[in-house]
Amino acid sequence: MNKAELIFIKIFLALLALNSISLYGYFFSSHPNHHHYHVAVDHRNTTAAEGFPKKILHRKPHLSSPPRPIIRSKPWPTIPSYLPWSFSPAVALNSCEAYFGNGFTKIYNILPVKAALRSGSSWFRCRYSETLRTSICEGGKIRMDPGKIKMSGGGEKLEDVIGRSEGKELPEFEDGAFVVESRLKRKKLVGYKFLHKILPENVTRHPIRESVRSIVIVGQNDFDCQEWVEEPTLLVTRFEYANLYHTVTDWYSAYMSSRVTGLPNRPHLVFVDGHCKTQLEETWKALFSSLRFAKNFTGPVCFRHAIFSPLGYETPFFRGLSEEINCRGVSAHDLQQNPDIHKTARVSEFGEMIRAAFGFPVNRHHADKAASGHNVLFVRREDYLAHPRHEGKVESRLTNEQHVFDSLQSWASDHLKCKVNLINGLLAHMPMKEQIRAIQDASVVIGAHGAGLTHMVSATPNTVILEIIGCEFERPHFQLIAQWKGLEYHAIYLDGSYANPQAVILRLNKIMKSLAKMVFCFPSTPKKLAMTVGCFIAGAGLFVVGTYLSYVNVAPQQARIKARNDFVKERLRKKYGKP
Repeated sequence: MNKAELIFIKIFLALLALNSISLYGYFFSSHPNHHHYHVAVDHRNTTAAEGFPKKILHRKPHLSSPPRPIIRSKPWPTIPSYLPWSFSPAVALNSCEAYFGNGFTKIYNILPVKAALRSGSSWFRCRYSETLRTSICEGGKIRMDPGKIKMSGGGEKLEDVIGRSEGKELPEFEDGAFVVESRLKRKKLVGYKFLHKILPENVTRHPIRESVRSIVIVGQNDFDCQEWVEEPTLLVTRFEYANLYHTVTDWYSAYMSSRVTGLPNRPHLVFVDGHCKTQLEETWKALFSSLRFAKNFTGPVCFRHAIFSPLGYETPFFRGLSEEINCRGVSAHDLQQNPDIHKTARVSEFGEMIRAAFGFPVNRHHADKAASGHNVLFVRREDYLAHPRHEGKVESRLTNEQHVFDSLQSWASDHLKCKVNLINGLLAHMPMKEQIRAIQDASVVIGAHGAGLTHMVSATPNTVILEIIGCEFERPHFQLIAQWKGLEYHAIYLDGSYANPQAVILRLNKIMKSLAKMVFCFPSTPKKLAMTVGCFIAGAGLFVVGTYLSYVNVAPQQARIKARNDFVKERLRKKYGKP
């Protein structure tokens, strides 16, 4: 036996040993429940700055209060889908950029910046969007007097304000709630006719419109401040502050306002409302530099740069429910290579901003998820106390939700091709960071029509959405978000509110088959993994044996062929006398 034969025999024996180990794992594995997956909860506080500068003094000799430390603004994170929010008057009306980006192309300089720089007085302007029919107004050297804003204090614990009416939480502005300094002789900054032009009254109660209406003009000697806020600050008024869908519209409005006004860093926030604390504030604090309620100021406060963020009702997420927004989500790279007014990457940009704000990576691809199996996140509806007027019971959208979940759990544990981790998405009782983590790690997000599905704005590319829609909730909210983000979307429409578990499994199984074609996926259980590995090793062993046998037989065969050729040549030479 030569050296080559010994090498092949050693390789074969090694593969045979590995195959035996894998088969041992298959037959004697004692952990049948490894396919179950639990969302890990990290209770550490990862969001920065909850505080806000108490007093940032304007440099004037008559102010003698000791200065308070300045909370610096957070920088903008680097995100793959970001595209410049540059001002361009040529943005087409009703285009994707006009809806989701910088479509605020009409600028009204009410108090010009150049004049303010020369005189040291206030400046004020509004950027109007014909597509969204609203304005982003901003100004410098603006005084806010909380004493002239009628509303509750805000920021209280929910249990301390049970039963408080919504009317007490929404602001009512007296004249002089906001003040600017100018040499103009008129008392009010804007009149009703102009106000209606830049901020049409699209809702019954429009606090942004009312706050601008309240601005009065005073002279230099009457412009006094107890506090100065030096950093750019967003003034935000929320309505449905405890509902995720409506809060996402507020987040987007604040993000859009920050980008349109060209802020170099993430702004600070002041809530000009009297709502109590909610879990959703975790994301407000993560997205922006700091947060404070207007009523927390002890007296008039002046802002070097204040921006009035539009209502969430005036964003494309809400406008799209009543008007057609013909946009489809694509990657920023595709949009740069092939510009199209009916394509957008802004929703993906926004979702990446949310993930980056919580410290999650924003360059993950779908293949990364499949490394440990595909996560299927089942977004559940559960009872919880949302706000002071809430009874703690949520409206049922799926009467047999638990039955559907149990059936999916059984299906996931016995999935033959790919490992499937079914996640019990009880989001209402999870910290916001863990909610975002569950969404970004999901290959499939499934759930009944409900606000929790709005989290899909933070999903990674190639995530698949499966919405179960009862007959009373046939609304396009989540289909539109999936479309604008470029996600694959499926819907199961019910005659009532009962879902056939087998129909849900059938649809989900088709989705999983399509995912299996896109990326390599691991078998669903340790036993099946062992079996797969064993089959692979056995196949490799057979290949090696075949190669060896071929090698062993090839030398004698070549010798026989050579002997036959030599014999034929010798016969020909003897017969014809040729060499």
